[in-house]
Amino acid sequence: MASSAAAPQAAAPPAAAPATDPKLVRIRAAMARADGGRGIQAFIVPSEDPHMASCVGECDARREFISGFDGSAGTAVVCLDTAALWTDGRYFLQAEAQLGPDWTLMRHGTPNCPEVHEWLAEHLPEGSRVGIDPAVHTVDAAEKLKAKLRAAGKQLVALGSNPVDEAWEGRPAPPEAPLRVHPLEWAGQSVAQKLDGLRRQLAEAGAGALLVTMLDEVAWLFNLRGGDVAYNPVFLSYGVVTADGATLYVDPRKVTPEVAAHLGEAGVVVKEYGALMGDVRGMAAAGTKIWLDPSRVRAAAGIAEMCPGGCSVLTIHTRIRPTPLPSAHTPHPRLAAGCHPPPAVTLAKSVKNDAELAGLREAHLRDGVALTQFLCWVEKEVAGGRVLTEVEIDEELTARRAAQPGFVEPSFPTIAGAGPNGAVIHYRAQPGTCRAVDASTLLLLDSGAQFDCGTTDITRTMHFGSPTPHQKACFTAVLQGHVALDSAVWPEGTPGCAIDVLARTPLWALGLNYRQACCRAAAAWHGTGHGVGAALNVHEGPQSISSRFWNTQPLLERMVCSNEPGYYEDGAFGIRIENLFVVVEAATPFRFAGQPYYTCERLTVCPLQKKMIAVEQLSQKEVAWVDAYHRQVWEALAPRLEGQAEELEWLRQATSPL
Repeated sequence: MASSAAAPQAAAPPAAAPATDPKLVRIRAAMARADGGRGIQAFIVPSEDPHMASCVGECDARREFISGFDGSAGTAVVCLDTAALWTDGRYFLQAEAQLGPDWTLMRHGTPNCPEVHEWLAEHLPEGSRVGIDPAVHTVDAAEKLKAKLRAAGKQLVALGSNPVDEAWEGRPAPPEAPLRVHPLEWAGQSVAQKLDGLRRQLAEAGAGALLVTMLDEVAWLFNLRGGDVAYNPVFLSYGVVTADGATLYVDPRKVTPEVAAHLGEAGVVVKEYGALMGDVRGMAAAGTKIWLDPSRVRAAAGIAEMCPGGCSVLTIHTRIRPTPLPSAHTPHPRLAAGCHPPPAVTLAKSVKNDAELAGLREAHLRDGVALTQFLCWVEKEVAGGRVLTEVEIDEELTARRAAQPGFVEPSFPTIAGAGPNGAVIHYRAQPGTCRAVDASTLLLLDSGAQFDCGTTDITRTMHFGSPTPHQKACFTAVLQGHVALDSAVWPEGTPGCAIDVLARTPLWALGLNYRQACCRAAAAWHGTGHGVGAALNVHEGPQSISSRFWNTQPLLERMVCSNEPGYYEDGAFGIRIENLFVVVEAATPFRFAGQPYYTCERLTVCPLQKKMIAVEQLSQKEVAWVDAYHRQVWEALAPRLEGQAEELEWLRQATSPL
């Protein structure tokens, strides 16, 4: 069991006993040899890959390899005498279970838990050298860390090779999955149209080239999908757009004849993945103004290498703005070649067009059919006395989805948490250790799918016997928060953080929150909603519905988000209700100052388990909402279940009025 950072002394743990983990022994040997033999006293291992993605391919899962913790968020630090891992409140229970005895768990966001640089400043002697792999840290992050360590008398060292890679025996090879064209039927815009839009923004900003580094943005821009990262249909690549050309940097072995023809139609040139930096240096040497985001571009890109005269973007802060107007961006006076804040690639991807929305609606109808078939099956099996496992739940649900047309893969690892496992927010069942699912079980089931037309993400919480009054009260409070957010109307320009409170208020009224009191300082880490891609990543930005007040990106019309309040009692159970919705204009009786107002249009079609609802807790409006939603589910799915009498009857009962 890993130790905790909840106590003040966790900030500076005592010298550890010799490591028993051979991986730590090997990485410390590599640290001693690092930087030409000068060595380092600490090495920071983030979750991200060179594209700053948190969901990474197997060959880039360095933090998971060295620590054993496979949650999506966390930072590991290996020193010569100890090792520590920082993660947030979603993963405390998971990290406790997965970290070995050589590791200290740092509960980020709790009282007395220091930041990484603070812990290093206190733990390491004066003059210590802290190593990073600049390929997996952003320019902004590296510069800030460098300044903080310098103030503490420590030195940040950018290494030419990663000590984890040296310690990683049998490291997986880079992926080679072939690319596939994302058809115009679901993309809605051709590659040429997307490039034209970006070029107009380049001209307005006075920039000559745009560097696209995020994998989902490259995939969206070129209307391609891949298979390099599990659950995310993306591929290792970069893109560069100029006034008269566009280049995709990718392993040419992944480019099929169909993909080559597709790119050729838009005038896109394909180059080797590793050729990017040489081309960027050439453009910079010619005085080209390169448009990039220092909060996303890896430090290994070396702004000094990319811009003549050692230009720097390290002091540009590209916080999310309410209205991204490229023409209003003013280059920082320190810039020599004129690097700029990012264009609206992220925003364009998040605001869905008609075809993308049609694809998402179709994906949710297919998903709803699979979920109906699955829920009918699982209730019948358990009622008949069968004892299932969490793994069997996962496998059966995946099989039902796979039978639907256009299924590609799950959109993330299914979370099938029975009883206390439901309180582990990103739990993943494993054979041999998974829990049973029977008539006494409260099950939290969070799952999703990648279809050829769109992406889904849904959570339902269900009991296969008789839920306790406390479980019903908690479920109903979560439902009330879900209904409040789904029913909300807000003026144009409102960020997600401004409506997050609507989903929490019913829990607060009971003295509850998304996490238990013991985790109250980390409550904010469980957000209420996230953006969702169109046949792309199940998590995307820039929008968010959470208490992260620094994200001021408004919820714009045609953005797709999740609505997923929850409540978790460690060691007992977890409850979450999640639907996806698209932001649409609300039909308000007034339009003050001509300003539009927005609301939610539900995409997810799957019944809520009525036995979990304490109807006496609901207002008349809330009862009406549940009945209206179930009527929507019935009308959407019943035509697709013709000829499936058992499933149709199950759906009829599941969607009958409260």
